[in-house]
Amino acid sequence: MLVLGIESSCDETGVALYHTERGLLAHALHSQVAMHAEYGGVVPELASRDHIRRVLPLTRQILKEADCTLGDIDAIAYTQGPGLAGALLVGASVAASLGFALGVPTLGVHHLEGHLLAPLLEPTPPAFPFVALLVSGGHSQLMKVSAVGTYETLGETLDDAAGEAFDKTAKLLGLGYPGGPALSRLAERGVPGRFRLPRPMLNSGDLNFSFSGLKTAVLTLAGQQARDEQTVADICRAFQDAIVEVLATKSLAAMSQTGLSRLVVAGGVGANRQLREKLSALAARRGFEVYYPKLEFCTDNGAMIAFAGAMRLGQASQGEWKFNIRPRWDLGACRT
Repeated sequence: MLVLGIESSCDETGVALYHTERGLLAHALHSQVAMHAEYGGVVPELASRDHIRRVLPLTRQILKEADCTLGDIDAIAYTQGPGLAGALLVGASVAASLGFALGVPTLGVHHLEGHLLAPLLEPTPPAFPFVALLVSGGHSQLMKVSAVGTYETLGETLDDAAGEAFDKTAKLLGLGYPGGPALSRLAERGVPGRFRLPRPMLNSGDLNFSFSGLKTAVLTLAGQQARDEQTVADICRAFQDAIVEVLATKSLAAMSQTGLSRLVVAGGVGANRQLREKLSALAARRGFEVYYPKLEFCTDNGAMIAFAGAMRLGQASQGEWKFNIRPRWDLGACRT
């Protein structure tokens, strides 16, 4: 079974071909970072228009790389939500149009379910059940994952998500767009321990997160210091140390609460080197397993959508090409 996946939830156009027996055959991604950098953030209308320009050429590209034709496709998966409404409509309408033309079913996929299942693309995937730490620009959640479509929310952010806090803090420090990766690179050069920032909700007794106050603490600290390059790097390190400690501590608490011994880390912040090192070290000491997707599959991509679609093929309505989008969609409500 060959599945075409289309991701267009925000500022990256991703397409991929996944075969249920042969695995991932090809994938391609176009990032809009350069276009949005001029405006200091994502402009939804520009994002939608760029998806329109990119999705079909990228589809032709991966078909050529995989030595396949449109006629070989058995189903099409697209990101149904959450995300920017206009951007989602591009992927949904292209998927529905192709599905109608080819006579194959289309499947709407939850964007976060794609991230959550991305580590299953690896040669040694995690077995169910596991705890998932989903950390991205728009979401920070801990989930208990018992099977595809069986998800229980254990904790979530009460305000800014981790990735959002990275981006907003970077903007406060004048690091430009996209800020999160720039902040992480500077943090690598920072001196550990020169500054210490609060660890929000570290001892709250639950599995929820809160990062907006951390951003405010950075603003206060930065206003008290000279803005030389090393000081900015040290502030970035202190910020990243705080985020990583909170994410790691809450993840351990989720493992203890559920009694599970496998942790999956997914989403854009899952690419953060310090977070990976911290969790891997804890796993080695505490005797649990931790799984990450490849770096290229941490950010938005078509491969995770194609794979998630393949996992849900049994629920598809054969021969239907209706589509809708869900800009706001709780992953906990995404059940089999």
